[in-house]
Amino acid sequence: MPRKFVNEFKDGDVVDGVFLVADKQLRANRNAALYLSVDLRDKTGSINARMWNVTENSVSHFQIGEYVRAKGKVQVFQSSLQIIATHFDTVDAGNVDPEDFTQQTSADVERMKAELLALLRTVEAQPLKTLLELFFADEPLMAEFCQTPAGVKAHHAYQGGLLEHVLTLANLADKVSQVYPNLSRDLLLCGVFLHDIGKTRELTSDAGFAYTDEGQLLGHLNIGVEMLSAKLAIYEAQSHEPFPEELIYRLKHLILSHHGSYEFGSPRLPMTPEAITLHLIDNLDAKVHEFSRAIADDPNSDSHWTLFNPRLDRKIFKGAKLA
Repeated sequence: MPRKFVNEFKDGDVVDGVFLVADKQLRANRNAALYLSVDLRDKTGSINARMWNVTENSVSHFQIGEYVRAKGKVQVFQSSLQIIATHFDTVDAGNVDPEDFTQQTSADVERMKAELLALLRTVEAQPLKTLLELFFADEPLMAEFCQTPAGVKAHHAYQGGLLEHVLTLANLADKVSQVYPNLSRDLLLCGVFLHDIGKTRELTSDAGFAYTDEGQLLGHLNIGVEMLSAKLAIYEAQSHEPFPEELIYRLKHLILSHHGSYEFGSPRLPMTPEAITLHLIDNLDAKVHEFSRAIADDPNSDSHWTLFNPRLDRKIFKGAKLA
């Protein structure tokens, strides 16, 4: 029987397949009875599975990052698909193909990296140009940058997602700076590269996509400022001269303000033209990507509308299929 992937599931489907355990939590319902909530992942996406009336011992035989054979039935719950599970059996990692469980960008990573570096190397201001080269020369960092997802569940939540997201922003920044010549193109491009650099340490894709301890405690904005400060120290040690002080403030501000508002975790509001531009193009790419994924992943293929999306707080209009 051919394998059925997560993106093929429909309401009422019977499930009997192998998945990567991306998350696992024991929870209590209103009657204090325990149930198990598990996020199951394959290369096409993830789905939550729940098993009712469990005990801690009955579900202790598998952990996050391991493979399980899950049995159950798909149903719609609060406008999303989930699995009501009846069994979870452990599966030896040696008996699975890891590529069946690794979500990754459909684009060519090496091509995207080359395109991004070529664009960033058009930065003309010498201090910024030299600073960027210090990041590019850090091979372990750049390897992580090319593999890290941009998020765990939201936009670009797959290996290579961060690179794909930053490349899109770099192209947008290049075009926006042509429309608004008062913007510093150099500064904006640097902000695009640096704004999510902390995600290389905040997120891990070793066992599904999850937050590291550092990521949970500090967050990628603070980590990004730390990473920038470390490279600035190297710059000054190698050049024997200080990096321009105002540029330091502007670069750090781009990182710390790019979420745009306090309610979305931004320690500072954007207070420069480049900062507000970075926030807006960042949000644009994230939202367009989420809308497009919601349409592509929607299980209700016969409807003109997707199911209600809690993250976006709306349904998305798909319209009729075009011939």
